[in-house]
Amino acid sequence: MFDFGIIPPAMFLGMVIFMLYGFPVAFSLASVGLFFGVIGIATGHFSEAFLQALPLRIFGIVSNDLLLAIPFFTFMGAILERCGLAEDLLEGTGKLFGAVPGGLAYAVILVGAVLGAITGTVAASVITMGVISLPIMLRYGYNPRLATGVIAASGTITQVIPPSLVLVVLADQLGRSVGDMYLGAIGPSILQVAIFLGFILFLSIVRPGLMPPLPKDVRGEFNWALLMKVLAGMVPSIILIFLVLGTIFMGLATPTEAGALGVVGAMMLAALHRRLTWPLVREAMTSTMHITSMVVMILIGSTCFSLVFQGMDGSRWIEHMLSGIPGGPVGFLIFVNLFIFVLAFFLDFFEIAFIVIPMLAPVASALGIDLIWFGVLICVNMQTSFMHPPFGFALFYLRSIASRDVKTRDIYMGAIPWVVMQLILVAIVIFWPQSVTYWLNKGPAVDLNTIKIEIPGFGGNQLSLPPAPGGGGTPQIPGLTLPPLNGLPGQQPAPAMPAPANPAQPAPPPDLSQPPKIN
Repeated sequence: MFDFGIIPPAMFLGMVIFMLYGFPVAFSLASVGLFFGVIGIATGHFSEAFLQALPLRIFGIVSNDLLLAIPFFTFMGAILERCGLAEDLLEGTGKLFGAVPGGLAYAVILVGAVLGAITGTVAASVITMGVISLPIMLRYGYNPRLATGVIAASGTITQVIPPSLVLVVLADQLGRSVGDMYLGAIGPSILQVAIFLGFILFLSIVRPGLMPPLPKDVRGEFNWALLMKVLAGMVPSIILIFLVLGTIFMGLATPTEAGALGVVGAMMLAALHRRLTWPLVREAMTSTMHITSMVVMILIGSTCFSLVFQGMDGSRWIEHMLSGIPGGPVGFLIFVNLFIFVLAFFLDFFEIAFIVIPMLAPVASALGIDLIWFGVLICVNMQTSFMHPPFGFALFYLRSIASRDVKTRDIYMGAIPWVVMQLILVAIVIFWPQSVTYWLNKGPAVDLNTIKIEIPGFGGNQLSLPPAPGGGGTPQIPGLTLPPLNGLPGQQPAPAMPAPANPAQPAPPPDLSQPPKIN
């Protein structure tokens, strides 16, 4: 553990102590980095010039166009949270599935997936669905643990379904394309929704009393009016999803440009629902400013920490420890996911992405692990940070809007089965990488044995220069005169050309191998 000195583990321990003390994460990272930077200069690990890279790194953060996608997607989610789109989707879908046991749970999962594809934020999904559907589910006999668990879990699907903010941050930290990360997340997103729906189907068969169907007078008649209402809520969502994701996948827009398109689409939807007001826009701007400022400050602090950590050979220390894990790449992935699962009890996903991922990515690359697969796998794992007690943010959001009749114990206990299902998805992605890589555009397959290089005008299929006009020995290229080459392989040497008799020709240069002659 101490093959590379005691300072790298001491830096890691110092960071943990600062954060456990309650000091803000961004300033904890920066202060630990600068403190050990002074120690590194004093102990001769690096010179003062090494820290000159820090201002350049900070400038690189604030000038990174990719990170502009974060405020765009955050602002889009804040607008959609208040524009009435979720209410229309939940009401129509709930009535559509209300006749079967667990119909409201099916509706919450499906609407959570749709909201995840157009908002990208957990808070918007959990709060919106909790305010609308939780009272109805409790009123008509749903088990409180099941009702709170399905709402919190369906809100966290947002972290895996593009355009997730987590995927944007991971793409930046891993040095990969956001579009590739979004494509890689399609398979796990579908699997996650399918696992949740399968769990509800299983419970509806085994214990239908936990989730009774809605009374007929509440759900109404299944007719064209109900279908049109559901379509009226779905069609604008599909259009917005195409604006955000379709333009990225088709190569028509960058993630930042797609985020700007999403903001325009969200404001148009709010205007269609007659809720686009200045107070709504101001609240959305305030929320966006807070989240963006937090992300940038954490990124600056983590950059300061990681620069000094690398100067202390910390990256080599991490690689030395993790490369020797038994089981090869699979053993490494299992250990990393267990490690991140434990960290998620205490750290936010932004903190994990900015602190831990830069340390793990070089090791994953050295083991031959595809970094898109690795990033999507970490994203699926960090989904649990919103769900498991005691610090799951989705549980906090749900507690803030649930009535006093709903006990906190029920919220925590109801989240456990859904955390288990999320961990099942982590195992599936580890042992079935094609669930991620299948969706990636790998380009056309090229057989290197069939490649043939031909240069036009150089004598058919052979790489040779055309002979000089008149049959001379010096080959010529059109437009270029070459000096005599004294023949090419397989050709007779060219005869020497006699020197022209020109009395005005200058004398040959002196032979420097002989001593000078003095007259």
